[in-house]
Amino acid sequence: MSHRPMPADPMIQQLIRQAQRAQMGRRTLLAGAGAGAAALALAACSTGGASAKPTAAADKSASDKTLNWDNWALYIDIDDAGNYPTLDAFTEQTGIKVKYTEAVDDNNTYYGKVKDQLALGQDIGADTVCLTDWMVGRLIRFGYVQELDHANIPNLANLTPTLVDVDFDPGRTMSVPWQGGFAGICWNKEKLPGGLASVEDLWDPSLKGRVGVLSEMRDTMGLLMLDAGVDISGDWTDDDYNAAIDVLQKQVSDGQIRNIKGNSYKEDLVNEDTLAAIVWSGDITQLNAENGDKWEFIVPEKGGTLWNDNFVVPIGSQRKANAEALINYYYEPEVAAEVAAYVNYITPVVGAKEAAMAIDPELANNQLIFPDDATLAKAQVFRSLTGPEEQKYDAAFQSILLGA
Repeated sequence: MSHRPMPADPMIQQLIRQAQRAQMGRRTLLAGAGAGAAALALAACSTGGASAKPTAAADKSASDKTLNWDNWALYIDIDDAGNYPTLDAFTEQTGIKVKYTEAVDDNNTYYGKVKDQLALGQDIGADTVCLTDWMVGRLIRFGYVQELDHANIPNLANLTPTLVDVDFDPGRTMSVPWQGGFAGICWNKEKLPGGLASVEDLWDPSLKGRVGVLSEMRDTMGLLMLDAGVDISGDWTDDDYNAAIDVLQKQVSDGQIRNIKGNSYKEDLVNEDTLAAIVWSGDITQLNAENGDKWEFIVPEKGGTLWNDNFVVPIGSQRKANAEALINYYYEPEVAAEVAAYVNYITPVVGAKEAAMAIDPELANNQLIFPDDATLAKAQVFRSLTGPEEQKYDAAFQSILLGA
């Protein structure tokens, strides 16, 4: 596994190197000045060259009872033998055999691997994949996912009402939430018994070279902006973003930050390459269960980010009805509670909390899984970006990742 995420598209790598050789400032990148910065921004969100939206593949679910599901690591229930109990129960119930793959390390690297096939309407090898809100919004804009048949998902009636109408997919015609969570900070309690309270604490000189941050721009930049007092859900400006980019660049250049990673950041915590990091909430609970109670997670004093990962059916999948059957199954409250008991992320399923009470009352009262209004008030959703905004902000962020 690479020690840092790299843009998957060679064009992006070349353009970033050109920009760095020209010593283009981050403010120039954000302003969009210069051909190199503009080309970089466009490449970072490339559609793969398609000029028209592809056509959905014909569905063969009736004659093909298989399904390929790509997801993130530590994101489904698993037993000591390496089996997935809820998936096994789904297969027994429906006859649909599922190949489950931990193929997503972060949104950008996954998209980089499949965007050219998506643009051509080809099968990417996954019939459903769970990606984060903003990436799902991009896939919908480009026409890279199939419309869902709600008649095949009656349990969608159990979707938390606040998640039904989202700006990137009103009415959930193209996507359905899988799990949600917080991005916050964590630390090794054995090495840092005094703990941390804020993002600013990550920059303590005693942690030099032992800090990790996420390669997901909205989480890392969101926490840095929140630490500076910016409302990331509101109408913040280029200057607000740029100030946080300056902080990130300084901490990378000074060697304070050791690694910028996707889901593989967990390995750095386990082997103690990093002692403190910007992380995702549920991962830490699972790491503690697997490695001893070594880490503490908090939403920082000034706030954390809140997000959802969502099921989509890629445009080239020929098993859409099978994927809809899978989604419907995981929207049964008892099944959602079983998954939540393992992954420790926020379930989007109404009734899952009550079902969790039967499993473990302590689980049902866990604020990282079933947050109340007070807990939710500590986090903000990174506002949706326009296409041009996404291009320039991603370009500035990726330029730091390449040089990290």
